[in-house]
Amino acid sequence: MNKLLIIIISVLLLTACDKPESSKDDKSVSQSELNDFIKNIESNLVYVDGGDFKMGDFGEQIDPDSDSKPLHSIELSRFLISKFKITNKEYDFYLTSNNLKRRAVKKSLQKWYDDLNVTPNTPAHIDWYEAESYCNWLGEITKKPFSLPTEAQWEYAARSRGKFISVATNTGKAEIEHGIGGKDKGINIATGFDRESYSKKVKTILRSASNLPGDNFPPNPLGVYDMSANGYEWVKDWYDPDYYKNSPSKNPQGPTHPTYKYKDDGYQKVVRSSDRYNGIVGSVVDRSFRHPRITEDDYFLGDMTARCVVNAPIIVNN
Repeated sequence: MNKLLIIIISVLLLTACDKPESSKDDKSVSQSELNDFIKNIESNLVYVDGGDFKMGDFGEQIDPDSDSKPLHSIELSRFLISKFKITNKEYDFYLTSNNLKRRAVKKSLQKWYDDLNVTPNTPAHIDWYEAESYCNWLGEITKKPFSLPTEAQWEYAARSRGKFISVATNTGKAEIEHGIGGKDKGINIATGFDRESYSKKVKTILRSASNLPGDNFPPNPLGVYDMSANGYEWVKDWYDPDYYKNSPSKNPQGPTHPTYKYKDDGYQKVVRSSDRYNGIVGSVVDRSFRHPRITEDDYFLGDMTARCVVNAPIIVNN
């Protein structure tokens, strides 16, 4: 009996050894789901024909900050850009596909962070490295050169191929219906009141820190949504307040290495757009910056999102 038991145990141990370990690369989504995801991503790309434009503050009333100056000539090659910021639904699919989990946050922020992520069609809240990894992954699964946009690409698209407009809306202006007690409703751009109203509708604690679905307001004439509000957007470039003075004229990529440190926060990346438009912040020429790595106790994550581009002279058929 003991001999038989030893044989059975030996067989079981050998079988266990032969069983492959769970791989980090094992996919949790089917090929059909992945194909549908890719189809949706590609259908939401907007073709942007290349050309010349004057980048930066083209009017003294648009941006009082000096880092959007001087106005300088830029030539861009054609590219494609996502019409929407990365959504929670898309980012969750990326995490699931790669057996990843959302970032950890400290306990006091957990409910707030959960509510940021609960609405599938609002922008995902990610730091620069998470945004870069997501865009790179799109490149892997589509076999197309996806990346974060450069700052020049972002501004060119926001201004509908470099037009002299101040806000990235369907009219080039911010149209708001002013109400009593700060109840200002956006007609073509998000206000704090719109965000608070949406938070109440979906029953989150976010109030005016809430985002809205990407198609809540009309796109700019190029067909791109939310480039002046509804969340700051990461771009590829390191931030340098003097970069415009020395920028290459053709397809600028930003400084070649980290340049600008903000207080004790380290080197900074450029962010564009805004959480909400206030007359200056959120204009098509306004620049801001954040540290690319956002920590678990940093409220800034609530404002940070991104969209991706395809850097290739191709047209994706919708």
